[in-house]
Amino acid sequence: MIIKILGSGCKKCVALAENTKAALQAADIDAEIEKVTDIVAIAGYGIMSTPGLVIDEKVVSSGRVLSTAEIGAFLKPAPNKNSGGVA
Repeated sequence: MIIKILGSGCKKCVALAENTKAALQAADIDAEIEKVTDIVAIAGYGIMSTPGLVIDEKVVSSGRVLSTAEIGAFLKPAPNKNSGGVA
């Protein structure tokens, strides 16, 4: 799992990074965290307001600091769509 924190390094970006680390620790998940500060790279994700959170190249949040619990919800694997259905 690769997680990217998008932003200039402002107070909110730092807080999002800290909450992300705490959520990973609480879920006992090992992930790589990258900080993306290049404005062109950030714009490439369609983010117009930072901080942004990207998990495995999917933008999950922008413009606000998510709580540890909110981030934790994004870290859980998606349910198998084929479970319980007809094969």
